[in-house]
Amino acid sequence: MTQHPRIALLTASLLLTGCGAEVAGGAAAVGKLQTQQLQQARQQQAQVVDGLKAAQAAGMARAASAAD
Repeated sequence: MTQHPRIALLTASLLLTGCGAEVAGGAAAVGKLQTQQLQQARQQQAQVVDGLKAAQAAGMARAASAAD
């Protein structure tokens, strides 16, 4: 009769361990996704900055040309 509580405890422990691994795997997937989103945001930011610099340079070139 003492074996049944031990089996139940072992089964519960195994189930909880499985849930913990699943949660950890999900957290890792979310972390990876957030890293990818951050990299994309940085790339977009760099493109915007490059575009603004190009527009500024073009504006300065037009202003210099008009002054001549």
